Amino acid sequence: MRKIGLSVAALVAVGLSAGSAAAADLPAKVYKKAPPVAVVSPWDVAFGAAITNNYVFRGISQSNRNASASAYFEPRYNITPDLQLYAGVAGNSISFTNRAAAEVDVYGGIRPTFGALALDFGVWGYLYPGGQCIDYASTGVVCPAGADVLLNGNAMKKDVSFYEVYGKATYTFNDMFALGGSVFYSPNFLNFGFDSTYASVNAKFTAPSNLFGTSGVGAYLSGEYGHQWLGTTDAFYLNTALPDYNTWNVGVGFTYKVFTLDLRYSDTDLTKEACNAITSDFTAAFNTSTGTYQSKWCGASFIAKLSADVTLSALK
Repeated sequence: MRKIGLSVAALVAVGLSAGSAAAADLPAKVYKKAPPVAVVSPWDVAFGAAITNNYVFRGISQSNRNASASAYFEPRYNITPDLQLYAGVAGNSISFTNRAAAEVDVYGGIRPTFGALALDFGVWGYLYPGGQCIDYASTGVVCPAGADVLLNGNAMKKDVSFYEVYGKATYTFNDMFALGGSVFYSPNFLNFGFDSTYASVNAKFTAPSNLFGTSGVGAYLSGEYGHQWLGTTDAFYLNTALPDYNTWNVGVGFTYKVFTLDLRYSDTDLTKEACNAITSDFTAAFNTSTGTYQSKWCGASFIAKLSADVTLSALK
């Protein structure tokens, strides 16, 4: 019995020794800190610039059918991935009858997204610094003494700045097709003395990404149809009833990285006489056959625009 007891004791001792040796051979556990969680900033900034052969706003040239340059800067704050606040400032070179040479836009709003439906609500201010009061050649009584006059009889206020509130909606059906609409309302459109509404529908077809192989060039086809409601002006513009009108455009665009080349046809159903009444065109010419002054700022036009757009987050 004693021998058996010694043998068992020996086996236990050998087992403990072997176990201790095996434990000693194992590498020591190393406790590492968890990798830091990447923090995505809710802030972003979009900015860009463009040049076009004709700056057209709702079917009417703002640059006397000449070239125009523009730029914008738009900070954004993403409350959630589906809710964004934004504000921005933009500028365009123009050519107005009152000699304003720049349009400065200040705007802000909110963009909620619900799946495929993207909404946009905000306020947009259109400022036209540097304007002068241009008087009627026939009367010369609406501007302060010494104001310039136009031989074609048109006149324009010194300040035609105004603002609009707006709502936009875009539904993206798939990677290729999107349909949208917008409504803009101003309590004093272009400082004419009446409130005005503009409503439009638009559509965009984006070509498959491999249309041009692996070149990285993309393409799209888009169009818009809109209606501008106007009204009767104040006494400065002789209480003139300005007609409502329709406007439309259709075009094709090509994209490469941050660049977009947009080629577009734009037109309205305004007569040349109505166009002159709305714009006070300083280049309006007298038509001897109709006995009226006519403007070409609202007619059919081809628009070529090259732009570059980027966000800070895309540059990181």
